[in-house]
Amino acid sequence: MKKIIITGIISIIIGLGAGWFIFNNHNSTTNSKTSEKKILYYRSPMNPTVTSKVPMKDQMGMDYVPVYADDGGSGGERKIAYYRSPMNPTETSPVPKKDEMGMDYVPVYADQVGTDQIHIDPATQQNIGVTTEIAEKRKLSRNIRTTANITYDETKLYTVSTKIMGYIEKLFVDYTGQYVRKGQPLLSIYSPDLVSTQEEYLQALKYRKEISGSGSLISKQGADQLVESAKRRLLYWDISEKEIKALEQRGTPQKTMTIFSPADGIVADKMVINGQNIMPGMALYKIADLTTVWGLAQIYQYELPWIKLGDKVNLQLSYMPGKTFQGRITYIYPYLDTDSKTVQVRIEIHNSSNYEFKPGMFADADIKSPITLETVAVPNQAIIHTGTRDVAIISLGNGYFEPRTVVLGVRGDSGYVQVLQGIKPGDEVVTSSQFLLDSESNLNAALNNMTLGSSQADSTTQNNSTNNKAEDKTKKPVSPKDNMSGMQMIGSHSAPVAYKGVIDVKAIDDNMDGKVYQCPMDFNVLSDKPGIDPKCGMKLQEVTIQQAVDNLKSHGFKVK
Repeated sequence: MKKIIITGIISIIIGLGAGWFIFNNHNSTTNSKTSEKKILYYRSPMNPTVTSKVPMKDQMGMDYVPVYADDGGSGGERKIAYYRSPMNPTETSPVPKKDEMGMDYVPVYADQVGTDQIHIDPATQQNIGVTTEIAEKRKLSRNIRTTANITYDETKLYTVSTKIMGYIEKLFVDYTGQYVRKGQPLLSIYSPDLVSTQEEYLQALKYRKEISGSGSLISKQGADQLVESAKRRLLYWDISEKEIKALEQRGTPQKTMTIFSPADGIVADKMVINGQNIMPGMALYKIADLTTVWGLAQIYQYELPWIKLGDKVNLQLSYMPGKTFQGRITYIYPYLDTDSKTVQVRIEIHNSSNYEFKPGMFADADIKSPITLETVAVPNQAIIHTGTRDVAIISLGNGYFEPRTVVLGVRGDSGYVQVLQGIKPGDEVVTSSQFLLDSESNLNAALNNMTLGSSQADSTTQNNSTNNKAEDKTKKPVSPKDNMSGMQMIGSHSAPVAYKGVIDVKAIDDNMDGKVYQCPMDFNVLSDKPGIDPKCGMKLQEVTIQQAVDNLKSHGFKVK
């Protein structure tokens, strides 16, 4: 009996010793594994984008949270969001690559994404139709289409007038629009002054001839001066040398003086009739040479970089469809029309023999600019115009996006716009940015919509919280067009959303595994997949549906 008791006591002692050894060995192993976990850095508990290489406290006195090498991803690995250039953080790539200097791009992890960057899961991207295009250097050109007003060539307009007083004796050209040739008689004028001057000239010639043989030297010089004086007066009145010689041969004055056309052209205006009294300097005819005409076209300011002197212009007249005429730009006016806000451009046009270009007509002008720019360009629809700046959305890879302010240049005909600053070749630009905006949205609201449930959805719900009871009875279901966060709650729960009102936790569990992810600080931020709270930046924790319900109830939220 004593042996049995002794044997039992010894067995108990041995069992206790073995148990203590195993337990102590397990704890040491666990502590060893814990101590072997590599701390990558420390981050602020309130803002995960603020990090430190050493332990420290934030402004509120809270300790920075250590981030281990096996945190933040499945399988114990951190999730890489995208890669960026080590020399220029604005240059990113969704896959590993090297820069121009041969340096490897630096990985940016999901928990390091900046607050100005946005993440959209692939399912949501497909639902809202996100499309992208790689920015690259392109050749931009432009065709400028405008209307040209046909008018006279001002350098080929002539006014016919006289320098003497008289009366219209006869009109040889007596209607407007008549074609005349250079040297053709236009009209004859009777002028008493002209007749008396002719007589004076003839008398001076006769006197000079009489004293040429017997007169003194002084008398001869005086006679020559009288002849020259009378002849000069005739010349000043536009009497030609030919007519003066005819007067000398005839020996008698002519009653009328004939006015001749100074050029080939059309009589654009006739201001006299037969028998009319005319005064010196009075305009009698206006003659226009229509072999060349001008087309005055209006060009907008933003089109000016594409045109220069000598550019060819194709013109078409509405009454001659299918026929194209050629012209060229000969002058760009140095001022702006304050009414139309356009700059006038002069196009020189060689008219046809039938004068098909008639002053007063309008012609369709097509200016094909020879200027070609090889520059970085993106589609027009990729740019969001806010009124104060131009913004493009850059895809960083793996569902991450970043809004970037750009400086634009000229616009080409191919639907592309030049980018002077903000985008470099190789950047992936979102080309369907129109899905961000509607007629009542601004840029900030659009960027918040991209996060699917951030500040815009929260502020909208908060502003309406005082009327929740009244609205619950009349409130219609939220459509995808009305609210991006509403679309997220209706269709998919793969991204963190801040829920308001009565929260149905079971409806968030899309995969029906009985678990959801909940923020440990903002308990109404829920998701069916891992993520980061868009409000405080903390990582969501996996909890059961019941735990999520209890957390919500304990913090004053209503649960369905």
